Amino acid sequence: MTLKRSWVASANHADTPFPLNNLPYGVFSLGSGPCRLGVAIGDQILDVAKIADLLPVEPSLLEDARGWNAVMEQTPQVWAALRAALSNTLAEGADERAGALVPQAEAVMHMPFTVSEFTDFYAGQHHATNVGTMFRGAENALPPNWLHIPIGYNGRASSVVVSGTDVRRPWGQLKGPDDTAPRWAPSARFDIELEMGAIVGRASNTPLNVDQADANIFGYVLLNDWSARDIQAWEYQPLGPFQAKATATTISPWIVTKEALEPFRCASPMREKDLLPHLRDTGPMLYDIPLSVTLNGETIAKTNYREMYYSAAQQLAHHTTSGCPMRVGDLLGSGTISGPERENRGSFLELSWGGKEPLETASGPRSFVEDGDTVGLHGAAEGDGYLIGFGDCSGTVQPALKDPFST
Repeated sequence: MTLKRSWVASANHADTPFPLNNLPYGVFSLGSGPCRLGVAIGDQILDVAKIADLLPVEPSLLEDARGWNAVMEQTPQVWAALRAALSNTLAEGADERAGALVPQAEAVMHMPFTVSEFTDFYAGQHHATNVGTMFRGAENALPPNWLHIPIGYNGRASSVVVSGTDVRRPWGQLKGPDDTAPRWAPSARFDIELEMGAIVGRASNTPLNVDQADANIFGYVLLNDWSARDIQAWEYQPLGPFQAKATATTISPWIVTKEALEPFRCASPMREKDLLPHLRDTGPMLYDIPLSVTLNGETIAKTNYREMYYSAAQQLAHHTTSGCPMRVGDLLGSGTISGPERENRGSFLELSWGGKEPLETASGPRSFVEDGDTVGLHGAAEGDGYLIGFGDCSGTVQPALKDPFST
């Protein structure tokens, strides 16, 4: 597929993340005005409520205070019809509706949807191998179940925030290997995780196979699962991450629809163990999306979503196997996306090898994220003369609060 041309001139450049091929969904406001649903096109935002007469959905769906949830609650056929109508409306030669456009530079972006539940997975083999090697040795890097099921934990929907939101360094109970007792202190090993987030667009109350699960995914965002590694090290046994992951999860402001990513489908890695039938790949389940991490504007890591071992469809299918109901707006984090080399690692835990090999950056050596650091995640699929981008996923770390329990 090649670049589709639009009457919005800025959408016709090869380096824009938001050409007519993309049309991602977001929520924006102007000044102190109300939040509105928008579609990114070039350097503009299309205010969809202003062209409701051209779209095949009830106008009330385009003024939902929850964001795009009301649209997600519709059928995949409605999703496709809406995207086709938006494409036709913005295509070169269509009647121009310039009055429905807002410059992105003048807009404030908000959460693009209301998160119902948040589940984060541990489904990247390079990341899992690196972390396992650090703590258990190379021969026991992967736990016995890892090659058979996508491992995950239930996180906090309440702490998911949109890109640009500051993140406060958390306090927690810490205990180092040489400490005789735990202590109460701000996290000294605050970290990020480069992930993709899949958004469930169709509710389900019964187990789904992989193809059904894939059909229920509405779209994708970039996702940063902020992680306090020292809090995590003390708390995680025997039930896994808890407060270490509850500070914040940052997502990019635009939902890129699954349809926009279809040209970039790619196969999963070779399986070391046969998956059980209900989790087996039924075709190309991943996407070829180059990704990167920046620290204060400097690129410090590059990888690709195709490095994942389990796809979002396999994660969602596994999530439903117990009969767990899935809701519209459920968010599934992929798990950290790392590659085979140091420069492909998607967390500071890996980049600094647990703090033993600090990363040299223009901001100074880094083992973990320091106060004042701005970390950005970036990603765009690369087509024939066009990009499919998500917008940046960034956050700046603020110092920990004064001890909230001091007298």
